Amino acid sequence: MMTDHELSLLAAYMFDTHGMKALDYADTAVEELEQIGEKLRADAWRALKVFVVEMAEGRRSREGNILH
Repeated sequence: MMTDHELSLLAAYMFDTHGMKALDYADTAVEELEQIGEKLRADAWRALKVFVVEMAEGRRSREGNILH
């Protein structure tokens, strides 16, 4: 499983590259993975989506720090 720091780095990359479209990509990945029974991988994409949302809303830094 990925660490929070690794998820933050990946989320930052996704957000920087795709903007809010990254959320659509995460949703698609979750759907497709659940359809083939890959629950653990789908959960990782769900976590990634949460990190992207938190970055977009200014609640998490690109390095993964929680901002208040």
